[in-house]
Amino acid sequence: MKKVLVTGANGYIGRHIVETLLNHGYEVDACDFRFDGVDERANKIYTPIFNGEEDIYEKLGKPDICIHMAWRNGFVHNSQTHIEDLYNHYTFLSNMISGGLKHLSVMGTMHEVGYWEGAIDENSPTNPSSLYGIAKNSLRQALELLTKDDEIVLQWLRGYYIIGDDLKSNSIFSKITKAEMEGKANFPFTTGKNKYDFISIEGLAEQIVATSTQSEIKGIINCCSGNPISLAQRVEEFIKENNFKIKLEYGVFPDRKYDSPAVWGDNTKIQSILGATAKK
Repeated sequence: MKKVLVTGANGYIGRHIVETLLNHGYEVDACDFRFDGVDERANKIYTPIFNGEEDIYEKLGKPDICIHMAWRNGFVHNSQTHIEDLYNHYTFLSNMISGGLKHLSVMGTMHEVGYWEGAIDENSPTNPSSLYGIAKNSLRQALELLTKDDEIVLQWLRGYYIIGDDLKSNSIFSKITKAEMEGKANFPFTTGKNKYDFISIEGLAEQIVATSTQSEIKGIINCCSGNPISLAQRVEEFIKENNFKIKLEYGVFPDRKYDSPAVWGDNTKIQSILGATAKK
């Protein structure tokens, strides 16, 4: 069975990926600063990955697959850290590849694309409008250039909107949950008309694991539902599912200028991967 290294293993998504990999029988090396939320079955790796060490692949035990989830301030789209950390991410991953890594999966984001109406596929042009999107897009382009002449499996896991484990995130669902717990009667909201692609954190982890443990389908892979739903509909469903009493106050906040009226992921590749996995 292959050994899988997960960086950012104690992050919002990383913890679920570690657990899912273990449940599927993989040996997992979990790498992070802290491990309070990491499945106890994983091997804990304390080795710093951003020191620029050229032999980092060897120091990390020469994993068969690396799923790179480490990223600071993913919920703060215009944090300066996205640009400041970009070089460290590229250096780490390029050193992993030069050291011998043959299979790399990296977490991406729909925010690489920027304003877009309709389905996003692997050929959709990118024009990010946040520092988060710019940094992720730049890392993807650099890795594509780095690996274009090598026989390396590079999979770019493009994520969309995630639901679940809400107190661990900083999403709208997290904020509503906290407001409900504080006893607030109302929650100030946008119009809620924009449509997005939502997926549960458990479903996303399954898609990432299925993608990263096969090598036939690579490149940009949308990890998504492929089904656009209005923000208002999904939030109202969330409130009902959790038996919350809080009510939405529509129109208090304007919709963000860089948000599309409707945007979702083309799920052709991920459905092919999941179909092949189900047949095994």
